[in-house]
Amino acid sequence: METEQIGLFEEKDIASACALTGHRTLSSDFSDEKLEEILKDLIDRRGVNTFYCGMAVGFDSAACEMLLSLRDEGRHVRIVACVPCPEQAARFSPVQKARYERLLASCDEKVIVSPRYDGQCMQKRNRYMVDRAAYLVAYCNKDKGGAANTVRYAQKKGRTVIFPFVAPERGES
Repeated sequence: METEQIGLFEEKDIASACALTGHRTLSSDFSDEKLEEILKDLIDRRGVNTFYCGMAVGFDSAACEMLLSLRDEGRHVRIVACVPCPEQAARFSPVQKARYERLLASCDEKVIVSPRYDGQCMQKRNRYMVDRAAYLVAYCNKDKGGAANTVRYAQKKGRTVIFPFVAPERGES
């Protein structure tokens, strides 16, 4: 796994990239099948081949696992683990930490956005991902918190935001 330098990316690569954001707790509305459908559509129909994953517990981990599965099936997928700080997994349970380490080792690249934890490192990580992607898949059913802030930032930047797990009226923006 290689580590990318912060700030280096090609503008042309944005069109074929997608960021992922979502809650740490998956509700009953979450579906692996729906997530797979959305990711396959992005890869097969929209030409997305790079996915920026924040590596948090919950939606990020589920999305990373699904992308690894799709890659194992033969789809050309590059997964960039966007780690907010080296201590990200410090408070994970042993099971969560083992899953995190397994997923991190399977990603194609690892980017550590901040050298240490501070009050802004999660937001910096989220903006880092959105700045490099034309699409944002958001598992977001709250108006507050990191996922909601990331959605608002992506909308402000003119990105296509896909809400696969909410009422149809929210759909895609």
